Amino acid sequence: MRSCRSILFVPADRPDRYGKALTSGAHAVCVDLEDAVPPGRKGDGRAALEGLLAGPDGGAVPLLVRTNEAGSAKGRVDMELLATAQRRAADAAKVPPVAAVMLPKVRSAGNVREALRLLQANTTPVLPLIETALGLENAVEIAGAAPRVAGLVFGGFDLCLELGAEPCWESLLYARSRVVHAAAVHSLPAFDMPSRQVGGDLAELREETFRVRRLGFSGKTAIHPAQLPVVHQAFARSVGDPEHSRRIVEADRQAHGGPVLVDGKMVDRPIVEAAKRALERNAPDPEPPTL
Repeated sequence: MRSCRSILFVPADRPDRYGKALTSGAHAVCVDLEDAVPPGRKGDGRAALEGLLAGPDGGAVPLLVRTNEAGSAKGRVDMELLATAQRRAADAAKVPPVAAVMLPKVRSAGNVREALRLLQANTTPVLPLIETALGLENAVEIAGAAPRVAGLVFGGFDLCLELGAEPCWESLLYARSRVVHAAAVHSLPAFDMPSRQVGGDLAELREETFRVRRLGFSGKTAIHPAQLPVVHQAFARSVGDPEHSRRIVEADRQAHGGPVLVDGKMVDRPIVEAAKRALERNAPDPEPPTL
């Protein structure tokens, strides 16, 4: 999932939005059985999702599913549905319909392992959501809970509710940094929380996305297709000067990896790698990745 820059949520009980989400240009689409579905409509959401999973073999866009908490009765029903869908696909030699399962409110590595047990004997990757105080405390442990952990997702709104904090940049900076650090310890991508701004010039979303990219996030979740071009542009483009990055890479090539001076500053290996990464981000936006 490292090349995935956007994950678009769509409510599970709104099948009328499935097609639009899957053709929105998002790098991955997450059908949400948790927060986006009212308690009285969970069954409707599962029925609609089951119909989607029983459709044609595979798709151009990776499909994720956010379940309810694995330890809850609702979560266990969700896991059984997904395990059955994946097993049927395997029996029919079809591409597994679910590329990854997003796990909400993960508080420990044990929560991850319990979800994997409920998903039964398949190889579906999981994406733990770090959105509780205890989950943030155990983020490094959660990221390394199992080989099938494919990345971490930051859930700032639920965390703020638990902390009694305002959902603003200052209050979430520490938590965001800690999630990026935990993901990096295990060489995993990290995905930021969605923005609530869906109309206007999206300046707030643009600034927030640039900021989280500077922190080290690999991508960002979204709740509306209008947010996607802003997210893609922020993650695709280097904040620095591309020409300066090219000079660094060329100087390194000529020095065969030895230390060099560029524009009066010493350049060592981390600076060279950062310059290469910046040039990669300035390349044309790739096709939506597969997980």
